Amino acid sequence: MTKVILIVDDEELQRKIYAAAMRAEGYEVRVASSGGDALGQLRAADGGDIDLVLLDLVMPGMTGLEVLRDIRPQNPSLPVIVLTAENSVETVVHVMRAGATDFLTKPASPDKLRRAVESALKVNVLTGEITRNKRGYKGPMTFESLIGRSPAMRQAIELACKGAASNIPILIEGESGVGKEIFARAIQGVSDRADKSFVTVNCGAIPENLVESILFGHEKGAFTGATERHDGKFVEATGGTLFLDEIGELPMDIQVKLLRAIQEGEVDSVGGRKAIKVDIRLISATNKTLIERVKDGMFREDLLYRLNVFPIRLPSLRERRDDIPLLVQHFCRNLSEGEGRPERPLTDRAMDLLYHYDWPGNVRQLENAVFRAVILADGDALDVEDFPQILNAAHGGGPGRVPPLTGYPRALPTGQSVPAGLGKDIAIYDADGHLRTLAEVERDLIQLALEKYNGHMSEIARRLGIGRSTLYRKTEELGLATIAPADSKRKA
Repeated sequence: MTKVILIVDDEELQRKIYAAAMRAEGYEVRVASSGGDALGQLRAADGGDIDLVLLDLVMPGMTGLEVLRDIRPQNPSLPVIVLTAENSVETVVHVMRAGATDFLTKPASPDKLRRAVESALKVNVLTGEITRNKRGYKGPMTFESLIGRSPAMRQAIELACKGAASNIPILIEGESGVGKEIFARAIQGVSDRADKSFVTVNCGAIPENLVESILFGHEKGAFTGATERHDGKFVEATGGTLFLDEIGELPMDIQVKLLRAIQEGEVDSVGGRKAIKVDIRLISATNKTLIERVKDGMFREDLLYRLNVFPIRLPSLRERRDDIPLLVQHFCRNLSEGEGRPERPLTDRAMDLLYHYDWPGNVRQLENAVFRAVILADGDALDVEDFPQILNAAHGGGPGRVPPLTGYPRALPTGQSVPAGLGKDIAIYDADGHLRTLAEVERDLIQLALEKYNGHMSEIARRLGIGRSTLYRKTEELGLATIAPADSKRKA
């Protein structure tokens, strides 16, 4: 679907230049000559079709900053790129704090404009799932909040539970859209910092000239335009968790300061005279292979060793197909409720289509597909026609092409509520739809019993119909002994 860009500038020549550049890249363009005109278009019936705003900062009447502050409450996820001839750092800080996605100095070349637009649209897609999930979620997030019973996902969760118990740096690896930030929030939710701040920084979305100031802060008068002191994200996260997403995008000079911050537990603000002590739990994430970035000279090897102490790989959705029916039903229920629409069941044909699709955009793409279907469907149930983009890709040879519909493992009867995360179901099918081995199912069953009965071994043995000595032997053989609490371990 063609993306729609709204260009807001009081100078007609600038509007024409930007419009021509954007149309040349295949975007649909709308223009506004003032802030009021822009707000009117955004609030119009078709205003929801606008995917991005190019906004001039200095305009007569309503300034770009005022437009931005008016846009954000009603359109929190709409990407806005601010353009202005005022290139002081203080101006940049003000517009970024007001909610700008990016900042470009005029005159911006077509190439710079293209890259900024592509980046902003990508970031918006990457954050779409998290934004909607937060809308309906209250309280700290834990692994019980996640939908994931497949072996690959359960393995990642089990590993994360162990890492969460300490203050060790964690590196979450996985493709775009697998839910790395949500997973990081779950790690914090089961840690001793659960009630503390969780500060997120998307390293790939920060303008390069602002990275140091945003991460480490700056002092008043540190540079031209620095009229006030600014605490960085490290200071903001003190006592809690700092999540550095897409950490592989950090510039090399910033990687040096990050390494020192991790090693010494202190940061140097721009223009500061002495280091500031910080106490953070660091979780970083990447959709790139950092060792390859090291080989290409784009990432410091010593920093990689500091970050990669406890790596966790999140599986792609095609590696955890058994979770797709659960996720679909979860999204249908939550999105229908959030949008004030009746919850519609999926036909077997529709679920079959979604189950066999390869989902190059992973969980985020799945949620977006369900979201579109929930909003636009008119029938009593969601059928394959309500997922046109997936259907076209499946049968048109595009990304994620799938074989003819052949059925999917029906893990849940139609209409049954979705279990809320780990420890509620035992998967009997693997990622390819084949039956799992008895040993794998047995391991999951014992782990489920350990969780359900809080590690009380006598009760677990009674419920499973085996002797205590057999239970202890199996937990040790299966590597599950550490899950049980210390007071329930077998006495010597």
